[in-house]
Amino acid sequence: MKGTALVYSSHDRSDLIHDHFIVQRALRGENNRRILFLPMSETPQNGSEYERQEFAWGNFRYFFSFYDRFGLEYLPFYWNSGLRAEDVETFWHYLWSSEVVILGGGHSVTGLHRYKDLGARFNGEPGKFGRILHERKARGLLTVGFSAGADQLCEHIFRRTYDDYTDTKGFGLVRKSMITLHHDSSRNGDLWDAARRFGDYRVFGLPNDAGLNVDWGVLPSGNIWQIYEFVVDRTWDIPSDQFHIRTRQGALIDHFDPHGRHWAFDDGDHLVRIQSPDGRFDESWMTAGGGLLHYGSRQPSRYSSISEILASH
Repeated sequence: MKGTALVYSSHDRSDLIHDHFIVQRALRGENNRRILFLPMSETPQNGSEYERQEFAWGNFRYFFSFYDRFGLEYLPFYWNSGLRAEDVETFWHYLWSSEVVILGGGHSVTGLHRYKDLGARFNGEPGKFGRILHERKARGLLTVGFSAGADQLCEHIFRRTYDDYTDTKGFGLVRKSMITLHHDSSRNGDLWDAARRFGDYRVFGLPNDAGLNVDWGVLPSGNIWQIYEFVVDRTWDIPSDQFHIRTRQGALIDHFDPHGRHWAFDDGDHLVRIQSPDGRFDESWMTAGGGLLHYGSRQPSRYSSISEILASH
């Protein structure tokens, strides 16, 4: 599956997520082999606007450097209070054109405000950053969200109070979805509460190291399709880090439906959702044990494949 959004939670640069889903995607680029990394969600430390951003970039740069001989291009773009108009124009160019863009970690709301401020301050368009992300999606390019960036690519940021979402609406590349990061089963109550309150959303708990590879679009019928591919990465095997890697301890991607039923997705599982534009039709199917189950009934589906589901709706 060639997703257009990858959101994930990770302790370090595990191979399945970072090589297979990110680097190899960039190396297969038709127009360039570039990864643009955005650490703009990091906050100042010790009076420096750059210290945390440079540290975050260093955690990715060392991994990307292993691919220099294959022609991988990679660069960061840092936020600072003194950005010039020409700097921001360069930023828009790289954001629009890079084969892969990664929204890095830090504080989710801080990053949202900065991304929106760039468009408002330099172009009079607060939504310019999000518009370009959706243009990337339409062109089949990959946008990645790591940690805070994963929050930002969903419809809403999960960790805010449920009564006030005015400043926590995300960019919606992962449509009608919310996630928890660094998840473990002790937070399943939070997942169930969110699934109950936001009944038309799909809510997932992402442990380290796990993610969602997602795409969605519109069928000829006008119905909206969305496919989630679940990524559970168990490749990071440094013994001193085992405590942080929940997937190495057996953790899967937890999920609750609006009725409180729990499901745990493993690597390579899929969930497909079909919705009518008015929301009156809303059905989902998921893979399990090599077959397809109907999401609502948990019974075997009469469809034999995801492609058959899409063709039938």
